[in-house]
Amino acid sequence: MFGNLFEEEEGEDFSSTSSRGRGTKGGGEPPPPRGKAKLCGIKNQGGTCYLNSLLQTLLFTPEFREELFSLGSEELGCLEDKEKPEAKVRVIPLELQRLFSSLLLVDQQSASTANLTDSFGWNSSEGTNQQDVQELNRILFSALEHSLVDTSGSTLIHRLYHGTIVNSIVCRECGNVSQRQEDFLDLTVCVCGVSSLEEALWNMFVEEEMFEGNNLYRCAGCDRLVTAAKSAKLKKLPPFMTMSLLRFSFDFNKCERYKETGRYCFPLTINLRPFCEQTDGEDSDFTYELFSVIIHKGGCYGGHYHAYIRDIDQLGKWEPQEEECKPKTQMKVKEKVKEACEPKLQEDDPLSVLTAIIAQEPSKSVLLDQLGQKLLDKIGSSWSKKFRKHHGPIGKFLQSHSDVFMLVSSGTRVALKANPPSPVTEPPSPAEQTPNSDPSTPSDSEAAEQTGLEQKTEPEQEQGSHWFDLNDSSVTSIRESDIEKQFQGKESAYMLFYRKTQLHRPSEALNNPQYKVPLHLIQMAQEENQRIHQIREEFEATNNTVELRLHLAPSYRLENGALQPISKEQNGSTALSFDRRKTVGDLRLAIYQMQELWEGDMALTVAKSLPAGLHLYNTLTDDGVSLYSAGISTNSDLFVWNGREVCGAAVLTGAEWEPVLLTVVRPFLGDDGDPQVEDGVECVEGSGGGFENGAPGLKREARGFAGAVTLREVREALGEPKESVLCQKHKGGKREEHGAGEGGGASGWRVFPPDDMQRTLKELSLKDGDALLVLEPQSFDCSMFTLNGDVVTVTTPSDCRWLQVEFQAHGGGGGEEGEKEEERRKIKVPATGNMLLFEVKQRAIEELQLHSGAQYCLRQVDCTGKLLPPVCEEASVRDAGVRLMTTLTLCLGNAPKASQLFLHFSVGAAPSAGVEMDIIVENTCTVKECLKAMLDAVGLDGCWHLRRLDWCEEVGEALMDEDASLSELKISNGDTLVVTEGQLPPKGFLKLSVWLYLDPRNNSADFKLANNGLSEEQMLEVVTPGETHSAALRSVGEVELSDEATLEDLKTQVLTLPALQHVCMPTTAFMRVWQLEGKRLARILRGQQLTLRKLKLTGGADLCIQQLLKEEDLGPKELLLNIKMGVPGERCYYPREELVWDASRDSSPHCLRTCLAAHYGLSPDSLLLAKYQQDKHTWEEISNWNQQVSKKKKKKRAESLLGAPFHLKDGDTIGIKNLLIDNNRDFVTLEDEQLQQMLRAQAEERRKGGEAAGCDGVGPQKKTGQTKSRKPEVALSINVGVFR
Repeated sequence: MFGNLFEEEEGEDFSSTSSRGRGTKGGGEPPPPRGKAKLCGIKNQGGTCYLNSLLQTLLFTPEFREELFSLGSEELGCLEDKEKPEAKVRVIPLELQRLFSSLLLVDQQSASTANLTDSFGWNSSEGTNQQDVQELNRILFSALEHSLVDTSGSTLIHRLYHGTIVNSIVCRECGNVSQRQEDFLDLTVCVCGVSSLEEALWNMFVEEEMFEGNNLYRCAGCDRLVTAAKSAKLKKLPPFMTMSLLRFSFDFNKCERYKETGRYCFPLTINLRPFCEQTDGEDSDFTYELFSVIIHKGGCYGGHYHAYIRDIDQLGKWEPQEEECKPKTQMKVKEKVKEACEPKLQEDDPLSVLTAIIAQEPSKSVLLDQLGQKLLDKIGSSWSKKFRKHHGPIGKFLQSHSDVFMLVSSGTRVALKANPPSPVTEPPSPAEQTPNSDPSTPSDSEAAEQTGLEQKTEPEQEQGSHWFDLNDSSVTSIRESDIEKQFQGKESAYMLFYRKTQLHRPSEALNNPQYKVPLHLIQMAQEENQRIHQIREEFEATNNTVELRLHLAPSYRLENGALQPISKEQNGSTALSFDRRKTVGDLRLAIYQMQELWEGDMALTVAKSLPAGLHLYNTLTDDGVSLYSAGISTNSDLFVWNGREVCGAAVLTGAEWEPVLLTVVRPFLGDDGDPQVEDGVECVEGSGGGFENGAPGLKREARGFAGAVTLREVREALGEPKESVLCQKHKGGKREEHGAGEGGGASGWRVFPPDDMQRTLKELSLKDGDALLVLEPQSFDCSMFTLNGDVVTVTTPSDCRWLQVEFQAHGGGGGEEGEKEEERRKIKVPATGNMLLFEVKQRAIEELQLHSGAQYCLRQVDCTGKLLPPVCEEASVRDAGVRLMTTLTLCLGNAPKASQLFLHFSVGAAPSAGVEMDIIVENTCTVKECLKAMLDAVGLDGCWHLRRLDWCEEVGEALMDEDASLSELKISNGDTLVVTEGQLPPKGFLKLSVWLYLDPRNNSADFKLANNGLSEEQMLEVVTPGETHSAALRSVGEVELSDEATLEDLKTQVLTLPALQHVCMPTTAFMRVWQLEGKRLARILRGQQLTLRKLKLTGGADLCIQQLLKEEDLGPKELLLNIKMGVPGERCYYPREELVWDASRDSSPHCLRTCLAAHYGLSPDSLLLAKYQQDKHTWEEISNWNQQVSKKKKKKRAESLLGAPFHLKDGDTIGIKNLLIDNNRDFVTLEDEQLQQMLRAQAEERRKGGEAAGCDGVGPQKKTGQTKSRKPEVALSINVGVFR
């Protein structure tokens, strides 16, 4: 029917089940249990929302469901035997039984239809292609009828859904009645032009269609054509009436599908008596009530299905939102009282906001995973946008305010300590139902009391209010009033399902999902529930197991403000796996059992491994709190000690005493030989440090200090005298950059002022890794240290300055070699910033033992590994921009001097990797000299010129001035030039192609130019302005002239072309020049003395010349229009004429009408004008219109045909009607209508996936925007076996 017309909208139909709880460690999560509605959804296979909606409707049709369950295995067979060739197993009804029993009895959020669709014979692609649910309804019922042949359910579909319509034709002459009956499965009702279902049924079954006039009926009784009336009536009403709404239609004018989104009402209860043939009987025989609405959301090419269904047997738990259950007036009163009683919320205070949210909950607690959404609903902003930057994640915020908040229900809910949740109102979590349940779990009596309350409120619910929205895996409660929202819009009703009010349900079926379900299916569901329950328990146990690292106090000592392991060989930590649902007391008991020799008290403190060592934070004191509530997660560190001291030293805990690991830098003058490295202190050789050959330097050691200690206490801990100076690395200026860049030289340190000595390390923003220079007063006697104000300059020793030189036999990097060979070809050369690169090269050649007779150069390497141009060896390391402690590559080749340039070049085309050549030239040499040197290097001669490379590494502009030097042209070291064959193009010259316009209306001898010997490339067809036919153009050659030449110069040069010697043009004034754009005559070039540059002509442009019978010199605002006067009384025009309209002073429609009236000698008021739209073959009428008045100037803008909406230009066609003798105001001709029909046919072919119309169509093809590619439409089918 529609194929896969309804392709899924991206993101609409893929209902992903959000993971509940915490992230998993092992395999996938078990299926989540049913939601609040206690009903099961259906998983979407990618595009099966239409199938899910129909299956849920059939499930909640109790009579269909029970009839299906009544068929036993003796009639349907067993699914276990379906692979046996001799067995006749009716797979589709068996799979449907299993699916329905799973939806009714299995405790899971959603069931899968994979087995059912497999029984349909569908492959994976058919599961992702969405189809039409109305078509599926008919195909599925047909498949069931074929599957149930020769069984007691063979008439199931016919009994429940089939009805009969009788069509009658009554002769108005003799009264003869001709009737014909037809069977229907569903009624397809019209939506377009109809406001309600009753109106559509009235039009179908009450209104009569008359056969009269030219449409008469041949009566069998009269045996002649007579007037008759045709009508239809419902003869037999089925128990279930299905209404299919024709929401999707086709617009033949626009050649596209569309969806009817207008308002279309349908009643909850409908009486079909007015539409029936037999009207005798009770009202209940004709009354139906709505129980399912299948809804389509989206457009005609994509969307999503879901269903509103009434739970007739009340199998689910109907709980609409609280706000929706109360009248609007009552809600308004409550909101006013709430505003008056509640204090004003401080939205900028997260503590106030979260406290208010939890306090307003009836249970006085909130699920952790719902707290963020409630916060968004409360203040209109999420936690991440408003509070995360200053307060961190919401979980961390709750933990840091443990004096206000507490976690309950095994850490799944958060409550206030000052107002804990009551045991009755707090919903139990799955963890509380385990053997280790919390004592606050409600007792059976309390639960029964709750149930009693619920049962009391149940009868108060309105009759028939059990409506649910079944949207794939999601099931939510709705009210009957929500159905009205689906009357119109992009999300609107698509199928309606009614059931007779006579059908009553037995009391045993209410709230009983096992009613009429076969025993073997109940047992299968129970086994599945047991399996799922076991998987959930295993998953919960696995998911709540955390890995802890226990650090025992006897294995640690306090050093540098943090805890360090006594033995570096031992890790000092013990791994422990523990269930975080258990309490701190359980954990303490487990550790006691592990450490049998432990004596005295045991304190468990949360610890964290920092660069300075292990630091302790908060101690777990409440043994009744679970580890989850205490904030213990996997990989947490716990320190086990007595809570007071470690190895006799008091330990400071808390975030304020968090240690900072500083790098303490002291001068080492090399007088005492090798430095003594104390135990636990690491001496690091850094920039400016080192102890080789006894040279002076800086000695570094890592020391940790508590963040709350002052700088004065740090100096005392280091054992330094009060006169010592503490300095911090200078963070600004070029001094530090030079030092870092050169690997040595001067580095700056800022001296801490006396006031800073009383500030703590955290107040000074000192962090891990920061360096602290400690200098005694006598240190300034050394030349290494210079004090200038509050900045100390440290001059680092020279023995740490070096350059690494790597030898490559080939400039591009030779082949791969072994590691030993690679090490042998690398050498470190001692260097300073003032050292010449020539000396560096000579030392490297000597160290690498290379042949001294060859020429070598040093080259840097960029981040991609590409070799850069050789460095100038006459410059120093610093002047050449070479950074110390980097790598240079030693290659074969010459190095440029300071006055030379190293250039890359290629011949003919842009260079590819490894193909370009190198050359060294003087930067003062000219382009001509550089070209000669390059040609000599490759052995070429002839006519060549040089070009640059553009930004995309392609051959670019030519170097026009051959006498200019390379430096003047800003050609720098390492640039690439391309040697291109041929002479330099003239400066500013344009090459233009010229075509001759062959007017088919002109039969003069000048235009009898034979096409003998002309190829297709020399002929061109273009669209003639204002005409439906095309004109031929003939190529007459090319002209080349400067862009400073005038239009008159261009015409003069065109006249000299040999191909125009037979064309009679006395002067250039008899020539009209058009510019061609895409096989169209686009514009006329006007202004004889204007230059080609001002006319915006570019090289390669196509020009068309046209011979004129009189001189022409168009002004800037003079338009050349083609005018056509309509033939009175006929749909055609006289031959077109050319008219020059001067629009320089007035470009209004009145001015054009006056000009045309003067041309034809008519009155302006008698003329009707229209512009011809050539791309659409339509006419747009030109009339006087009122433009919007400017609010600022209060002056009406002039009406101009040169602007919107007409945009008149050269060559436009104006149609004219003389209303004095022609009453036909329609400008469209028969030929226009044919061309319009052709355009519609071409558009339809493109929409059907056919090839686009070729160039033989009239006019240029309109470019259509890129549309979303749709999958090919596939017919919907269900494969059924043969059971007869």
